[in-house]
Amino acid sequence: MDKPHQPFADGMPNLSEAHFEAPEPRRVEASAPLAHAPRFLILYGSLRERSFSRFLAYEAARLLEAMGGEVRIFHAHGLPLPDDATADHPKVQELRQLSIWSEGQVWVSPERHGNLTGVMKAQVDWLPLSEGSVRPTQGRTLAVMQVSGGSQSFNAVNSLRMLGRWMRMVTIPNQSSVPMVYNEFDDAGRMKPGPLYDRVVDVCEELLKFTLLTRGRADYLVDRYSERKEREPERLKSVAADIGFAKR
Repeated sequence: MDKPHQPFADGMPNLSEAHFEAPEPRRVEASAPLAHAPRFLILYGSLRERSFSRFLAYEAARLLEAMGGEVRIFHAHGLPLPDDATADHPKVQELRQLSIWSEGQVWVSPERHGNLTGVMKAQVDWLPLSEGSVRPTQGRTLAVMQVSGGSQSFNAVNSLRMLGRWMRMVTIPNQSSVPMVYNEFDDAGRMKPGPLYDRVVDVCEELLKFTLLTRGRADYLVDRYSERKEREPERLKSVAADIGFAKR
């Protein structure tokens, strides 16, 4: 196979030089250290009175607070199904405001019928990719966890990881899956010591580290060449014409 001579001398005719930026090390340095504690939102996917996903969410909250984070937990009781209410519903607004407030998130779902629950998916579905000029999830870190009543499985965390990528979140490498979960929590809802608990500690520790790395830098890290092009007035006018909101 023929290879072009290097350094390449044939140029890049398809590239818009006005929007092209070579990443610079100095740009990933926070301009000023943030004084507030790292902010975390936790979502869980069950409404049962004795909910193991809620218990696991609380364990994550305790750990993140012990590591210096500030934590909010969203309770999905009263959240309508997606498209069964308007976005001004109080529970929807509560969820979206918490997502905007957060710098990192933890999603915990039971595995039901081999995948995450409808309660969990409904919460994610109510989070838009953008709301005006604000993107409630983009650039935020994410840790995913699941609980299951049977043997070890990763179906729910795999689906949560896919959703996190779709929501433009920085999903950390580590994750937690707790099998036969009824054996892992005591009557008070506290997780018992052991390797599975240690893994939860690992996940929370990694989440906080990644959040410290990315906060204050997220806007630059998720800034994209294609979106810089789309923000140009002429491009916006062209898109508006294509979808029927303006005349060419």
